[in-house]
Amino acid sequence: MKTKTIIGLEIHVAMSTQTKMFCSCKNEFGAIPNTNTCPVCLGHPGALPVVNKQAVEYALKAAHAFNCDIRQDMKMDRKKYFYPDLVKGYQITQQDEPYALGGYIELESGKKVRLNSIHMEEDTAKSIHDDNGATLLDYNRSSVPLIEIVSEPDMSTPEETKEFVENLASTLRFLEVSDCIMAKGSMRVDVNINIVDQDSGLKTNISEIKNLNSTKAIEEAIKFEEIRHSNLLKNKETGIHETRRWDDTSLDTKPMRQKESGNDYRFSVEGDIPRIHLDKAYIEKVKEDLPELPKQKKLRYIKDYKLSDYDAEILANDREMALLFEQTNKLVNNPEVTANWILSELSRRLNESDLSPSQMKLSVENFAKLIKLAEEKKINNNVAKKLLREIFESDEDPQNLAKERNLLQINDSKFLEEVVDKVLSENPKSIEDIKNGKDRAFGYLVGQSMKLTKGKGNPQEITKLLKERIK
Repeated sequence: MKTKTIIGLEIHVAMSTQTKMFCSCKNEFGAIPNTNTCPVCLGHPGALPVVNKQAVEYALKAAHAFNCDIRQDMKMDRKKYFYPDLVKGYQITQQDEPYALGGYIELESGKKVRLNSIHMEEDTAKSIHDDNGATLLDYNRSSVPLIEIVSEPDMSTPEETKEFVENLASTLRFLEVSDCIMAKGSMRVDVNINIVDQDSGLKTNISEIKNLNSTKAIEEAIKFEEIRHSNLLKNKETGIHETRRWDDTSLDTKPMRQKESGNDYRFSVEGDIPRIHLDKAYIEKVKEDLPELPKQKKLRYIKDYKLSDYDAEILANDREMALLFEQTNKLVNNPEVTANWILSELSRRLNESDLSPSQMKLSVENFAKLIKLAEEKKINNNVAKKLLREIFESDEDPQNLAKERNLLQINDSKFLEEVVDKVLSENPKSIEDIKNGKDRAFGYLVGQSMKLTKGKGNPQEITKLLKERIK
Protein backbone atom coordinates (compact mmCIF):
# COMPACT_ATOMS: atom_id res chain seq x y z
CA MET A 1 0.00 0.00 0.00
CA LYS A 2 1.47 3.32 -1.10
CA THR A 3 0.28 6.14 1.15
CA LYS A 4 0.77 9.88 1.37
CA THR A 5 0.47 11.95 4.53
CA ILE A 6 -1.39 15.26 4.21
CA ILE A 7 -0.61 17.93 6.81
CA GLY A 8 -1.94 21.45 7.24
CA LEU A 9 -1.42 23.84 10.15
CA GLU A 10 -3.31 26.53 12.01
CA ILE A 11 -0.92 28.66 14.04
CA HIS A 12 -1.91 31.29 16.60
CA VAL A 13 0.80 33.87 17.28
CA ALA A 14 0.59 36.43 20.10
CA MET A 15 2.07 39.71 18.88
CA SER A 16 4.61 41.58 21.03
CA THR A 17 2.78 44.91 21.04
CA GLN A 18 3.00 47.23 24.03
CA THR A 19 -0.76 47.19 24.58
CA LYS A 20 -3.70 44.90 23.86
CA MET A 21 -5.67 44.61 20.63
CA PHE A 22 -8.61 46.86 21.50
CA CYS A 23 -7.64 48.72 24.69
CA SER A 24 -4.66 50.45 26.32
CA CYS A 25 -3.95 47.72 28.91
CA LYS A 26 -0.36 46.47 28.95
CA ASN A 27 0.40 43.38 26.89
CA GLU A 28 2.70 41.77 29.42
CA PHE A 29 3.53 38.12 30.11
CA GLY A 30 3.97 37.04 33.73
CA ALA A 31 2.24 39.98 35.44
CA ILE A 32 0.21 39.43 38.63
CA PRO A 33 -3.07 37.82 37.49
CA ASN A 34 -5.92 40.16 36.56
CA THR A 35 -3.90 43.37 36.96
CA ASN A 36 -3.69 44.32 33.26
CA THR A 37 -7.43 44.66 32.72
CA CYS A 38 -10.02 47.36 32.03
CA PRO A 39 -13.75 47.60 31.16
CA VAL A 40 -12.98 46.96 27.45
CA CYS A 41 -11.01 43.70 27.82
CA LEU A 42 -13.34 42.58 30.63
CA GLY A 43 -16.33 43.03 28.35
CA HIS A 44 -18.25 45.56 30.45
CA PRO A 45 -21.46 46.85 28.81
CA GLY A 46 -20.94 50.08 26.89
CA ALA A 47 -17.11 49.77 26.73
CA LEU A 48 -16.01 50.33 23.13
CA PRO A 49 -13.00 48.66 21.43
CA VAL A 50 -10.41 50.70 19.52
CA VAL A 51 -8.07 48.94 17.05
CA ASN A 52 -4.39 48.95 18.04
CA LYS A 53 -2.40 50.53 15.18
CA GLN A 54 0.83 48.81 16.24
CA ALA A 55 -0.91 45.42 16.06
CA VAL A 56 -2.04 46.19 12.48
CA GLU A 57 1.52 47.20 11.56
CA TYR A 58 2.97 43.99 13.05
CA ALA A 59 0.34 41.94 11.22
CA LEU A 60 1.31 43.63 7.94
CA LYS A 61 5.00 42.87 8.58
CA ALA A 62 4.15 39.17 8.83
CA ALA A 63 2.05 39.29 5.65
CA HIS A 64 4.86 40.94 3.67
CA ALA A 65 7.47 38.52 5.04
CA PHE A 66 5.35 35.55 3.95
CA ASN A 67 4.62 36.92 0.47
CA CYS A 68 0.88 37.43 1.03
CA ASP A 69 -1.61 39.60 -0.84
CA ILE A 70 -2.94 42.27 1.52
CA ARG A 71 -6.55 43.36 1.60
CA GLN A 72 -6.93 47.14 1.77
CA ASP A 73 -10.54 47.14 2.94
CA MET A 74 -11.82 44.75 5.62
CA LYS A 75 -14.07 44.29 8.61
CA MET A 76 -13.91 42.68 12.05
CA ASP A 77 -16.44 40.03 13.08
CA ARG A 78 -17.92 38.58 16.24
CA LYS A 79 -17.36 34.85 16.74
CA LYS A 80 -19.97 33.87 19.32
CA TYR A 81 -19.57 31.07 21.83
CA PHE A 82 -19.94 30.77 25.59
CA TYR A 83 -16.97 29.72 27.65
CA PRO A 84 -15.54 31.08 30.95
CA ASP A 85 -12.40 32.48 29.29
CA LEU A 86 -14.48 34.64 26.90
CA VAL A 87 -16.01 37.42 28.99
CA LYS A 88 -18.01 39.09 26.20
CA GLY A 89 -19.53 35.85 24.99
CA TYR A 90 -17.83 36.45 21.64
CA GLN A 91 -14.34 36.88 20.23
CA ILE A 92 -13.47 39.74 17.89
CA THR A 93 -11.84 38.16 14.81
CA GLN A 94 -11.95 38.15 11.02
CA GLN A 95 -14.11 35.53 9.37
CA ASP A 96 -14.59 35.97 5.62
CA GLU A 97 -12.35 39.00 5.06
CA PRO A 98 -8.91 38.11 6.46
CA TYR A 99 -6.41 40.91 6.01
CA ALA A 100 -3.90 38.66 4.16
CA LEU A 101 -4.44 36.00 1.50
CA GLY A 102 -2.15 33.47 -0.15
CA GLY A 103 1.59 33.64 0.32
CA TYR A 104 4.10 30.89 1.06
CA ILE A 105 7.08 29.83 3.13
CA GLU A 106 9.96 28.24 1.23
CA LEU A 107 11.76 25.24 2.75
CA GLU A 108 15.46 24.40 2.34
CA SER A 109 14.52 21.85 -0.32
CA GLY A 110 13.01 24.65 -2.43
CA LYS A 111 9.47 23.43 -1.76
CA LYS A 112 7.01 26.27 -1.21
CA VAL A 113 4.38 25.55 1.43
CA ARG A 114 1.40 27.73 0.54
CA LEU A 115 -0.54 29.81 3.02
CA ASN A 116 -4.29 30.05 2.81
CA SER A 117 -4.70 33.25 4.84
CA ILE A 118 -3.70 35.22 7.90
CA HIS A 119 -6.26 37.02 10.02
CA MET A 120 -6.17 39.30 13.07
CA GLU A 121 -8.08 38.58 16.25
CA GLU A 122 -7.94 38.84 20.04
CA ASP A 123 -6.89 36.19 22.54
CA THR A 124 -9.07 34.79 25.31
CA ALA A 125 -8.35 34.75 29.04
CA LYS A 126 -6.12 32.01 30.45
CA SER A 127 -7.78 29.13 32.30
CA ILE A 128 -5.79 27.67 35.20
CA HIS A 129 -6.96 24.33 36.62
CA ASP A 130 -5.81 23.79 40.23
CA ASP A 131 -5.31 20.55 42.19
CA ASN A 132 -8.73 20.86 43.82
CA GLY A 133 -10.55 20.66 40.51
CA ALA A 134 -11.33 24.37 40.44
CA THR A 135 -10.74 26.55 37.36
CA LEU A 136 -9.20 29.98 37.88
CA LEU A 137 -9.15 32.68 35.19
CA ASP A 138 -6.45 35.23 34.45
CA TYR A 139 -7.86 37.98 32.22
CA ASN A 140 -4.45 39.58 31.62
CA ARG A 141 -4.36 37.57 28.39
CA SER A 142 -7.86 38.60 27.35
CA SER A 143 -7.68 40.73 24.18
CA VAL A 144 -3.93 40.23 23.58
CA PRO A 145 -3.49 40.72 19.79
CA LEU A 146 -3.14 37.55 17.72
CA ILE A 147 -2.60 36.61 14.13
CA GLU A 148 -3.82 33.20 13.00
CA ILE A 149 -1.78 31.77 10.13
CA VAL A 150 -3.53 29.02 8.17
CA SER A 151 -1.48 26.89 5.78
CA GLU A 152 -2.63 24.82 2.86
CA PRO A 153 -2.22 21.02 3.39
CA ASP A 154 1.11 20.98 1.53
CA MET A 155 3.32 19.23 4.09
CA SER A 156 3.76 15.48 4.07
CA THR A 157 6.38 14.62 6.73
CA PRO A 158 7.10 15.53 10.37
CA GLU A 159 10.45 16.98 9.26
CA GLU A 160 8.85 19.33 6.71
CA THR A 161 6.32 20.45 9.29
CA LYS A 162 9.00 21.15 11.89
CA GLU A 163 11.05 23.14 9.38
CA PHE A 164 7.98 25.15 8.36
CA VAL A 165 7.18 26.04 11.99
CA GLU A 166 10.80 26.91 12.82
CA ASN A 167 11.12 29.05 9.68
CA LEU A 168 7.89 30.89 10.49
CA ALA A 169 8.88 31.43 14.13
CA SER A 170 12.41 32.64 13.38
CA THR A 171 11.05 35.13 10.82
CA LEU A 172 8.49 36.54 13.24
CA ARG A 173 11.10 36.77 16.00
CA PHE A 174 13.49 38.52 13.63
CA LEU A 175 10.79 41.04 12.72
CA GLU A 176 10.06 41.47 16.46
CA VAL A 177 6.41 40.72 15.71
CA SER A 178 6.41 38.01 18.40
CA ASP A 179 8.89 36.15 20.60
CA CYS A 180 7.14 32.90 19.47
CA ILE A 181 8.01 31.15 22.75
CA MET A 182 5.75 28.12 22.58
CA ALA A 183 6.30 27.17 26.23
CA LYS A 184 4.61 30.37 27.41
CA GLY A 185 1.86 30.27 24.79
CA SER A 186 3.12 32.99 22.46
CA MET A 187 2.75 30.51 19.61
CA ARG A 188 0.24 27.65 19.60
CA VAL A 189 0.06 25.12 16.77
CA ASP A 190 -2.87 22.96 15.65
CA VAL A 191 -2.03 20.12 13.26
CA ASN A 192 -4.59 18.79 10.77
CA ILE A 193 -3.56 15.39 9.43
CA ASN A 194 -4.93 12.53 7.37
CA ILE A 195 -3.53 9.88 5.01
CA VAL A 196 -4.53 8.80 1.52
CA ASP A 197 -4.01 5.39 -0.07
CA GLN A 198 -2.60 6.43 -3.45
CA ASP A 199 -3.54 3.10 -5.04
CA SER A 200 -7.24 3.06 -4.08
CA GLY A 201 -7.81 6.76 -3.36
CA LEU A 202 -9.25 5.92 0.08
CA LYS A 203 -8.64 8.73 2.60
CA THR A 204 -8.86 8.76 6.37
CA ASN A 205 -10.89 11.52 7.99
CA ILE A 206 -8.92 14.52 9.22
CA SER A 207 -7.72 14.57 12.83
CA GLU A 208 -7.02 17.95 14.41
CA ILE A 209 -4.32 17.85 17.11
CA LYS A 210 -4.86 20.93 19.29
CA ASN A 211 -2.49 23.34 21.01
CA LEU A 212 0.90 21.71 20.49
CA ASN A 213 3.48 23.68 22.44
CA SER A 214 6.86 22.54 21.10
CA THR A 215 8.38 21.45 17.81
CA LYS A 216 9.22 18.12 19.43
CA ALA A 217 5.56 17.60 20.34
CA ILE A 218 4.57 18.51 16.75
CA GLU A 219 6.98 15.90 15.31
CA GLU A 220 6.00 13.18 17.78
CA ALA A 221 2.26 13.81 17.39
CA ILE A 222 2.51 13.58 13.59
CA LYS A 223 4.54 10.35 13.78
CA PHE A 224 1.97 8.80 16.11
CA GLU A 225 -0.96 9.90 13.93
CA GLU A 226 0.73 8.59 10.77
CA ILE A 227 0.88 5.13 12.31
CA ARG A 228 -2.69 5.34 13.65
CA HIS A 229 -4.11 6.51 10.31
CA SER A 230 -2.07 3.93 8.37
CA ASN A 231 -3.53 1.15 10.52
CA LEU A 232 -7.02 2.48 9.75
CA LEU A 233 -6.34 2.26 6.00
CA LYS A 234 -4.94 -1.25 6.33
CA ASN A 235 -8.30 -2.26 7.78
CA LYS A 236 -10.14 -0.36 5.01
CA GLU A 237 -11.40 2.14 7.61
CA THR A 238 -11.43 5.94 7.46
CA GLY A 239 -11.87 6.76 11.14
CA ILE A 240 -13.87 9.76 12.37
CA HIS A 241 -13.39 13.49 11.94
CA GLU A 242 -12.28 14.50 15.43
CA THR A 243 -10.22 16.77 17.63
CA ARG A 244 -7.44 15.14 19.65
CA ARG A 245 -4.77 16.28 22.08
CA TRP A 246 -1.14 15.24 22.50
CA ASP A 247 -0.15 13.61 25.79
CA ASP A 248 3.52 14.27 26.62
CA THR A 249 3.54 11.54 29.27
CA SER A 250 2.09 8.61 27.33
CA LEU A 251 3.47 9.96 24.00
CA ASP A 252 0.21 9.49 22.14
CA THR A 253 -2.86 11.47 21.09
CA LYS A 254 -6.15 11.17 22.92
CA PRO A 255 -9.68 11.96 21.65
CA MET A 256 -11.25 15.23 22.83
CA ARG A 257 -14.40 15.61 20.77
CA GLN A 258 -15.95 14.36 17.56
CA LYS A 259 -16.65 16.80 14.72
CA GLU A 260 -19.97 15.52 13.43
CA SER A 261 -20.91 18.91 12.00
CA GLY A 262 -19.37 22.34 11.57
CA ASN A 263 -19.24 24.68 14.55
CA ASP A 264 -22.06 27.20 14.65
CA TYR A 265 -20.35 30.36 15.82
CA ARG A 266 -23.18 32.59 14.49
CA PHE A 267 -20.68 35.07 13.04
CA SER A 268 -21.83 38.66 12.69
CA VAL A 269 -20.15 41.94 11.84
CA GLU A 270 -18.47 43.67 14.80
CA GLY A 271 -20.69 46.73 14.96
CA ASP A 272 -18.49 48.69 17.37
CA ILE A 273 -15.53 48.76 14.95
CA PRO A 274 -15.96 50.55 11.59
CA ARG A 275 -14.59 48.94 8.44
CA ILE A 276 -10.80 49.18 8.33
CA HIS A 277 -9.21 50.79 5.28
CA LEU A 278 -5.45 50.49 4.77
CA ASP A 279 -3.95 53.12 2.53
CA LYS A 280 -1.78 51.62 -0.22
CA ALA A 281 1.07 53.99 0.63
CA TYR A 282 0.93 52.82 4.27
CA ILE A 283 1.08 49.16 3.23
CA GLU A 284 4.11 49.87 1.01
CA LYS A 285 5.81 51.89 3.76
CA VAL A 286 5.60 48.91 6.13
CA LYS A 287 7.12 46.74 3.39
CA GLU A 288 9.95 49.19 2.69
CA ASP A 289 10.82 49.34 6.39
CA LEU A 290 11.23 45.56 6.68
CA PRO A 291 14.75 44.48 7.58
CA GLU A 292 16.66 41.93 5.51
CA LEU A 293 15.02 38.63 6.42
CA PRO A 294 16.91 35.64 7.89
CA LYS A 295 17.01 33.51 4.73
CA GLN A 296 18.42 36.33 2.57
CA LYS A 297 20.82 37.34 5.34
CA LYS A 298 22.12 33.77 5.68
CA LEU A 299 22.76 33.50 1.94
CA ARG A 300 24.59 36.87 1.98
CA TYR A 301 26.77 35.78 4.92
CA ILE A 302 27.75 32.62 3.06
CA LYS A 303 28.42 34.41 -0.23
CA ASP A 304 30.03 37.67 0.94
CA TYR A 305 31.65 36.63 4.21
CA LYS A 306 32.42 32.98 3.35
CA LEU A 307 30.88 31.80 6.61
CA SER A 308 29.93 28.16 7.05
CA ASP A 309 26.28 27.21 6.58
CA TYR A 310 26.01 26.50 10.32
CA ASP A 311 27.54 29.81 11.51
CA ALA A 312 25.58 31.83 8.95
CA GLU A 313 22.29 30.27 10.01
CA ILE A 314 22.80 30.88 13.74
CA LEU A 315 23.80 34.51 13.21
CA ALA A 316 21.16 35.28 10.58
CA ASN A 317 18.27 33.92 12.64
CA ASP A 318 18.87 36.26 15.59
CA ARG A 319 18.37 39.92 14.79
CA GLU A 320 20.51 41.22 17.68
CA MET A 321 23.28 38.70 17.08
CA ALA A 322 23.34 39.56 13.37
CA LEU A 323 23.61 43.28 14.14
CA LEU A 324 26.42 42.65 16.64
CA PHE A 325 28.28 40.52 14.07
CA GLU A 326 28.02 43.14 11.33
CA GLN A 327 29.01 46.05 13.60
CA THR A 328 31.96 44.15 15.09
CA ASN A 329 33.19 42.87 11.74
CA LYS A 330 33.31 46.42 10.36
CA LEU A 331 36.04 47.09 12.93
CA VAL A 332 37.78 43.69 12.87
CA ASN A 333 37.47 43.05 9.12
CA ASN A 334 37.71 39.29 9.53
CA PRO A 335 34.23 37.67 9.31
CA GLU A 336 35.29 34.14 10.21
CA VAL A 337 37.20 35.19 13.32
CA THR A 338 34.47 37.63 14.38
CA ALA A 339 31.78 34.96 14.00
CA ASN A 340 33.88 32.47 15.97
CA TRP A 341 34.33 34.84 18.93
CA ILE A 342 30.62 35.73 18.98
CA LEU A 343 29.36 32.16 18.69
CA SER A 344 31.79 30.71 21.22
CA GLU A 345 33.21 32.92 23.97
CA LEU A 346 30.72 35.81 23.86
CA SER A 347 27.68 33.52 23.56
CA ARG A 348 28.91 31.65 26.63
CA ARG A 349 29.04 34.90 28.60
CA LEU A 350 25.59 35.95 27.36
CA ASN A 351 24.03 32.59 28.24
CA GLU A 352 25.58 32.56 31.71
CA SER A 353 24.26 36.07 32.37
CA ASP A 354 20.90 35.42 30.67
CA LEU A 355 21.39 38.57 28.56
CA SER A 356 20.86 39.48 24.92
CA PRO A 357 23.53 41.44 22.99
CA SER A 358 21.57 44.69 23.41
CA GLN A 359 21.48 44.23 27.20
CA MET A 360 25.20 43.61 27.79
CA LYS A 361 27.55 46.35 29.06
CA LEU A 362 30.36 45.43 26.66
CA SER A 363 30.53 47.85 23.73
CA VAL A 364 31.14 46.79 20.14
CA GLU A 365 34.29 48.94 20.10
CA ASN A 366 35.95 47.22 23.08
CA PHE A 367 34.85 43.76 21.92
CA ALA A 368 36.43 44.44 18.51
CA LYS A 369 39.64 45.72 20.17
CA LEU A 370 39.93 42.48 22.11
CA ILE A 371 39.53 40.36 18.98
CA LYS A 372 42.16 42.42 17.16
CA LEU A 373 44.61 42.13 20.07
CA ALA A 374 44.33 38.35 19.83
CA GLU A 375 44.45 38.30 16.03
CA GLU A 376 47.53 40.52 15.91
CA LYS A 377 49.13 38.20 18.51
CA LYS A 378 49.58 41.02 20.99
CA ILE A 379 47.93 38.78 23.57
CA ASN A 380 47.48 35.02 23.45
CA ASN A 381 44.05 33.37 23.30
CA ASN A 382 43.99 32.35 26.95
CA VAL A 383 44.68 35.93 28.04
CA ALA A 384 42.05 37.18 25.58
CA LYS A 385 39.42 34.85 27.02
CA LYS A 386 40.23 35.96 30.58
CA LEU A 387 40.05 39.61 29.55
CA LEU A 388 36.69 39.03 27.86
CA ARG A 389 35.24 37.72 31.12
CA GLU A 390 36.34 40.94 32.80
CA ILE A 391 35.41 43.54 30.18
CA PHE A 392 32.04 41.82 29.64
CA GLU A 393 31.14 43.10 33.11
CA SER A 394 33.03 46.42 33.08
CA ASP A 395 33.39 47.49 29.39
CA GLU A 396 36.98 48.58 30.07
CA ASP A 397 39.44 49.10 27.23
CA PRO A 398 41.17 45.68 26.79
CA GLN A 399 44.34 47.24 25.38
CA ASN A 400 44.80 49.45 28.44
CA LEU A 401 44.15 46.50 30.76
CA ALA A 402 46.70 44.35 28.93
CA LYS A 403 49.33 47.09 29.21
CA GLU A 404 48.62 47.84 32.87
CA ARG A 405 48.90 44.17 33.82
CA ASN A 406 51.88 43.45 31.63
CA LEU A 407 49.92 40.88 29.63
CA LEU A 408 51.02 41.87 26.14
CA GLN A 409 52.51 38.92 24.29
CA ILE A 410 56.27 38.74 23.75
CA ASN A 411 57.13 38.44 20.06
CA ASP A 412 60.81 39.43 20.32
CA SER A 413 62.58 36.70 18.30
CA LYS A 414 65.96 37.13 20.01
CA PHE A 415 64.46 36.86 23.50
CA LEU A 416 62.37 33.81 22.56
CA GLU A 417 65.40 32.12 21.01
CA GLU A 418 67.24 32.54 24.31
CA VAL A 419 64.28 31.06 26.20
CA VAL A 420 64.05 28.06 23.86
CA ASP A 421 67.81 27.42 24.02
CA LYS A 422 67.69 27.49 27.83
CA VAL A 423 64.76 25.04 27.96
CA LEU A 424 66.46 22.65 25.53
CA SER A 425 69.75 22.72 27.41
CA GLU A 426 67.93 21.84 30.64
CA ASN A 427 65.84 19.01 29.13
CA PRO A 428 68.06 16.69 27.01
CA LYS A 429 65.90 13.69 28.00
CA SER A 430 62.83 15.33 26.41
CA ILE A 431 64.74 15.88 23.17
CA GLU A 432 65.68 12.21 23.13
CA ASP A 433 62.04 11.20 23.82
CA ILE A 434 60.83 13.34 20.92
CA LYS A 435 63.30 11.73 18.54
CA ASN A 436 62.01 8.35 19.72
CA GLY A 437 58.47 9.33 18.72
CA LYS A 438 57.09 10.44 22.10
CA ASP A 439 55.08 13.49 21.01
CA ARG A 440 53.97 14.42 24.51
CA ALA A 441 57.49 15.46 25.32
CA PHE A 442 57.25 18.26 22.77
CA GLY A 443 54.21 19.68 24.57
CA TYR A 444 56.22 19.61 27.78
CA LEU A 445 58.97 21.74 26.21
CA VAL A 446 56.41 24.26 24.93
CA GLY A 447 54.96 24.43 28.43
CA GLN A 448 58.36 25.01 30.01
CA SER A 449 59.11 27.79 27.51
CA MET A 450 55.77 29.47 28.24
CA LYS A 451 56.48 29.18 31.95
CA LEU A 452 59.80 31.02 31.54
CA THR A 453 58.03 33.86 29.74
CA LYS A 454 55.31 33.92 32.46
CA GLY A 455 52.73 32.95 29.86
CA LYS A 456 53.46 35.94 27.64
CA GLY A 457 55.58 34.30 24.96
CA ASN A 458 54.07 33.83 21.53
CA PRO A 459 53.25 30.08 21.56
CA GLN A 460 53.33 29.81 17.75
CA GLU A 461 56.79 31.37 17.62
CA ILE A 462 58.01 29.16 20.48
CA THR A 463 56.68 26.05 18.72
CA LYS A 464 58.38 27.08 15.49
CA LEU A 465 61.74 27.70 17.23
CA LEU A 466 61.59 24.37 19.09
CA LYS A 467 60.95 22.48 15.85
CA GLU A 468 63.84 24.22 14.16
CA ARG A 469 66.21 23.48 17.02
CA ILE A 470 65.22 19.83 17.48
CA LYS A 471 64.84 19.22 13.72
